Amino acid sequence: MAWTRDPGARAIKQLVEHTAQRPVVDLTPGSTMTGLVLGSTDESTTVIDLASQTIVRWRIPWPVGIETDLARFDVVEGVLAEDIERTDLAQPESVTLADLPRRLGTYHGRRVRKWLYALSTPADGPLFGFRGPSAPYWEFRGERPSVALIAADRGPQLLRRLDDGSTWVRFGWFGDDVWLVCEDRHAIRTMEATRRTSLAGKELATSLGFRPAYVLTTLSNPIDGHCYKSCTGLLPRG
Repeated sequence: MAWTRDPGARAIKQLVEHTAQRPVVDLTPGSTMTGLVLGSTDESTTVIDLASQTIVRWRIPWPVGIETDLARFDVVEGVLAEDIERTDLAQPESVTLADLPRRLGTYHGRRVRKWLYALSTPADGPLFGFRGPSAPYWEFRGERPSVALIAADRGPQLLRRLDDGSTWVRFGWFGDDVWLVCEDRHAIRTMEATRRTSLAGKELATSLGFRPAYVLTTLSNPIDGHCYKSCTGLLPRG
C-alpha cells in the first residue's frame, strides 16, 4: 500500500517493472543504463542492469574528495562513456560512465528477491577460482566474473580488528571458511556504532536493520600487481 501513498515510489515501481527487456547488456557508448545498486565503493559500483537482469560494474568518475553516496537497492541511471574501457581481463563486467549517475529512488520486493536468487553464484570451486585473499593480475584471462553474490552456508559474521580498526566479514561457503575485508559502509558504521568486536545472528540483523541473506564479493583493481577479494555489500533477501 505504500506504493499507492507515495507518487515517487509508484513512479519507481513503474520504471523498474516496465523497463524494456533485452537478452544482453547494451554496451553502446553514450547509451543510458538503468541499474539497481547492490554495492558501491569509490572504486566500483555493482548494479543489476534492469533491462537484462545482468550484473555490471560501473567505474564512476567521482570528483576528488567526494565519496560514493549510493546505497543498496537504489535505482540509478548512468550514461556510458565514449570509451567504456572493456579491456580489463580481471574485471570483465566493468564499464566506465561518462559522468556521475542520477539517483532515481529505491526499489524492494518480490522482483528483487527473484533477481538475487537467480544471480547467486553456484558452487564452482573456490571463490573467484583461486584460494587465498588475492591473485596476480597477469593471471586473469577474462574467463571468470569479478563479482560473486554469495548465499552463505554459515553466517555471515562481522568482525572488527582492534589493531587497525578494520571490519571483516566471515562466512561459510561450500565447505570453505571465508574471511574478507568489508567495504560496505553501512556494515562498517554498524560496527562502529555498536562498539562490538563481533556481530552475528540476531544481533547482527538487529544492528543492520535487516537479516543479511547475501554477501556481495568483488575483486579489486590491482594493488602492487595483485587483485584482492573483498565484501562490498551485505544484502537482505530482497
